[in-house]
This record gives sequence, C-alpha cells and structure tokens, in this order.
Amino acid sequence: MPSRSAAGVRTGVRVVVSGDRGTGKSSLISAAASDAFPEYVPAVLPPTRLPSDFYPDGVPVTIVDTSSSMESRVKLIDELKRADAVVLTYACDQPMTLSRLSSFWLPELRKLEIKAPVIVVGCKLDLRDERQPMNLEQVMAPIMQQFREIETCIECSSATLIQVPDVFYYAQKAVLHPTAPLFDQEKQTLKPRCIRALKRIFMLCDHDMDGALSDAELNEFQVKCFNAPLQPAEIVGVKRVVQERIRGGVSDLGLTLEGFLFLHALFIEKGRLETTWAVLRKFGYNDELKLRDDILPVPTKHAPDQTVELTNEAIDFLRGIFRLYDSDNDGSLQPSEFDDIFVTAPESPWTVDPYVDAAERTPQGNLTINGFLSEWALMTTLDPSYCLANLICIGYGGDPTSALRVTRRRSVDRKKKQTEKNVFHCFVFGPKKSGKSALLNSFIGRPFSSNYTPTNDVRHVANAVEQIGVSDSHRCPIVLGSQKTLILQEIPEDGVKKLLSNRECLAACDVAVFLYDSSDEYSWKRSRELLLDVARRGEESGYGVPCLLIAAKDDLDPFPMSLQNSARVTQLLGMEAPIPVGVKLRDSKSVFSRIVCAAEHPHLSIPETEKGKKRKRYRRLVNSSLMFVSVGAAVAVVGLAAYRAYAARKNT
Repeated sequence: MPSRSAAGVRTGVRVVVSGDRGTGKSSLISAAASDAFPEYVPAVLPPTRLPSDFYPDGVPVTIVDTSSSMESRVKLIDELKRADAVVLTYACDQPMTLSRLSSFWLPELRKLEIKAPVIVVGCKLDLRDERQPMNLEQVMAPIMQQFREIETCIECSSATLIQVPDVFYYAQKAVLHPTAPLFDQEKQTLKPRCIRALKRIFMLCDHDMDGALSDAELNEFQVKCFNAPLQPAEIVGVKRVVQERIRGGVSDLGLTLEGFLFLHALFIEKGRLETTWAVLRKFGYNDELKLRDDILPVPTKHAPDQTVELTNEAIDFLRGIFRLYDSDNDGSLQPSEFDDIFVTAPESPWTVDPYVDAAERTPQGNLTINGFLSEWALMTTLDPSYCLANLICIGYGGDPTSALRVTRRRSVDRKKKQTEKNVFHCFVFGPKKSGKSALLNSFIGRPFSSNYTPTNDVRHVANAVEQIGVSDSHRCPIVLGSQKTLILQEIPEDGVKKLLSNRECLAACDVAVFLYDSSDEYSWKRSRELLLDVARRGEESGYGVPCLLIAAKDDLDPFPMSLQNSARVTQLLGMEAPIPVGVKLRDSKSVFSRIVCAAEHPHLSIPETEKGKKRKRYRRLVNSSLMFVSVGAAVAVVGLAAYRAYAARKNT
C-alpha cells in the first residue's frame, strides 16, 4: 500500500524494528500497542498498527518486527529496504549489544544503502545495574558523529512502560519532519536548499517588497500557515528574541530575511522541526524541498508525437526577468547575475547535464538573451514539470496553467502540410568522426577544434534560428524574418541501436540530419545505413520524419563517385541532395536555416524505402478497391430503391 496520497502527503509510516536477539524488540512493540507489559510474546510479532489518532500528527504507524537469525536474513533485508524509519535496539543490561550497533548494525545499514532515518533505542532500562550508571549523551555522541543517519537516541522499559510511546513518536516524527533536508548537523546551519525555499517564502510574504515583514505581514503569514493570528505581545516577543541573538534580524520596517532564517534555525535546534515543515508544506514543498507535483499543472500530452512549449506569456515574463537581472545592461547575464535569478529555486538548473554548456554564450562566458530563452525552451521540451517548477520559483505570478501549451500532433501537421510549433527537435546521426560535435558546437558559437573527442552520451544544444533568406530548394520556401528555436540532439553512433529499439523513439523528433565525411567512403556508407534504419523505423511506427543529408568536410577531396552515390540515394528515397559543409563550418547559418525549414514542412523530405513504397502502393490499391466496391454498392442501393419506387407507382 502506498504511504503517500496523490498530493504527496504521508498516509502512513512504516517502522522496522531491528537489533540483536534478546534486546527486547517484540516486547517493545507489544507494550507500545497495548500499553501493558506482555507476559508472553512470540519470537517475531506480525505487523502491528498504531491508529491515526495514536499521535498528534494523525498519521497511522505500522511497526514491523524482525528476526536477526541467519535464516531470516533475506526477509530482514527486504523489510529494511521498505522502511520509512528504522528502530535499532540494544539491551541496557547487555553492554555488548550497544557496541554491536557501531560495529555491525549501522555499517550494515549503510552497506545495504538504507536511506531511512534511524532511532537508537535502549530497551530493558529497568534491568540496568544501578552500580554502573551510564551517561547516554556521552556514550552516543561519538556514534552519532560517525553515523549522521541517527535522528535521536532514547532508553525505555517495556516492563515499567517508561518512554515506550515516545520511541515510535520519534520514529514517526523523523519521517514526517525529517532533519536531514533542513539542517546540517556538522556545521550547525540551515542547508542551502532550505535557505532557498525559506527565502522564496519570505519574498512571497513581503507584499510591499521593502525587505522586511511588517507586523501585518507577519500576522498574515502566521494565519496562512497555522490558522491562528499572533497577538501583539507575541510579535513583540518574537522580535525581541531575534534582536537579542542576531544583528540585523529586525529593522525599523520589521523582521528581515536574516531574522526570518534565524527563527527557523532556532526552531530546528530546539527540536521543533514540525514548525518549519508546516511552513514549507503550506507553500507547496515536498520532503526534498522541491515543489510538489500536485501544484504543477503541466498540460497533458495525449499522443507521443506531441510536445510542450512555453506560451508567449511565459516568454514575455522571461524576457522581463532577463532585463531585470542584466544590471549593467550589456545584453548578457554574467555568472553572478545568472545565479541571482535562481536564488529562490532549489538549485541553479543549468549547471548540470543536459543543460550545462547547451546554449550560446559570449566570449566572456556570459549568457545572451537567445541563450537564456533557448535554455528554457530546452528544459520545457525535455522536462516540462521541472521547467514549470523553476518558473514558479523565480517569481512567475501568472496562472501556472497559462505558462505551457501542448503542440498539435505531428501526424496532423503532416496532413495539414504545416506546423504551428515554435521549437523544433532535431536528431543528429552520423558515424564517428563525421563532424556531429563540430556541428553542435558551431550552432552555439563555439570555435572549431581540430582535436577529436568522441561523444559517448547524448548531448543537447539549443539556439534561435533567424530565417535570413529564401531557400534554393522549391520544396522549402522560407518566411523572411521568422525566428524559431532549434534543439540539436547528438546521437552517438553506438547509441543508435538502443534508440531505435523503442518503437516511439521518433515521435518527438521533428527533423533528422545525417552527417558523413565526404572524403571518407566508409563514413558515407555508414551514414546511409543509419538513414535507412531510421527510415524503416519511421515507416514501421508511423512517425516518419523529414531527413537531410549533410556532406561534412566538403572542402577536402571527396572520395571517388561521392556525388553520384549520394545523388542516387537521395533520389531513390525522395530526399533533397546533400547539403555541403566545410571542415570548420565557417558559414553554417544556412545549414541550420535549412534544418528548420525542413521541420516547418513536416510532409516533405520524408525518406521512403522500397518496402515503404510497396506498402503505400498496396494501401492505395486497397483503398481504391474499397472505393470501387462502395460506389458499386451505392449504385446498387439507388437502383434498387428506384425499382421499388417504380413498382409501387405501377401497382398504384
């Protein structure tokens, strides 16, 4: 049974109790459930459920007993991997069982990659030898220092019921209000992602944007999060605590961001994590401090050949953000300006693949407006939910449903012989050393490098393409002055087979290009094979795409029969002649314009294999036959009706 609702809210907590044999696991569970010391308990109890009203948070707890015997090891591992929290027990009257926590149990949990929080529990407190007192904090401090996954330590007695309910309360609390996402125990500071989330909340509550929460704004915040207003004396008390502890936490205008962050750090230090979590969840955050899926209304794609794009409203917002953070008005964002935009997002999204180094930058490494918008277009295409979450985090104040739109199906575009898309996704195929990476680098303004570095993973780049002239092909008229965003996705040669094994792999592809080294006959043959493989997959799946051949390194001496071979293949497949490009791609703008033009005309340049042509002729023949039969049947029906009418008139 899932432990979360559709909105990401916990509907149950699963606690697994483990530890050495004889440490009191089963007695602890039984005493917690019945509020009485059991006279007899079996070796291993069945799962025990504490109802939702057992603890204040109103979430039921399922407690799973385990055996430490070798025969039950497989079941133990399975239960530990399903746990929301783990209770590790030792016996207070058996010091060796305490030592075993750090020598066996805690390392074992790490070995099994158990990520659940751990509660260390000393059972049989009533049996400890009073002549050998133990300072729990002193003993556990070095262990907790070594094993940060330990949330808390507690000792109890099932016989006297001392602190028995507290054990599973702390276990539940560690799951519902975890420390790890919020606070760095070693540094004793809020974690960066927590600071970013709280900063966004502060800015949302600072309605007059004066950098401080006034008494009225503080009260509104309190009512929103806890459904109870603050009394004037309470507001004064909060400010006094902040003023006494941190300089600059309170200004003449009210509680500053520094003071707001300090208050939450204080709550956590005092063990009141539920307060900070209540605030975070009220503003839509999940346990990873990311916006929950239920508040991200991403439009639904109804078919694989649909994609998601930013709306004009969202693009206008992003243009405004660019201008706002371009403090020196130089038309580009410096790294510091760029980081400031995402200071209220969980992290800067474009510092990792596939977004890092995926857009146009200036020689100084600054992000241009085209590069900025292209990164957003790429993120929208690859991960619409992630894009929408980041839009909201950086301050998009419009209706979230108005930020994204779903495009029309590509199969419909083919029938209508036009498309309404503004972003085109192009797959770049080719054998090794054919110039794929050079093409991508040229597209985002990177200088040509003669050093060959093979690409082993899929790589994306994106940029705006301005249609600057009229194509030399009658197939592809270009609308002057139009601008589209083009995403190039490099497919490594070794990854083509895996890609094409997915029947819907070409559904989201608007155009495909196939590069080959025009001076290398093997490169041409391999590129032709890749083209045929893609064409077959398109015919089999119904997601055929416009394809272009690019003859790279055209300024080198071509291999014999190069032009004749390529012309014959393109003619047989019904494609345009290969586009010649020099080694250093100095004048490559026209290439990208041709690629966009092919994508804008989804009914043209789709290669047809002999098998595909036969299949099409067969379908036409069948359709013609059906049409003939339909017409004949219609004539027969009309004739029969006419005869009956004539016969009826004659009889009359």
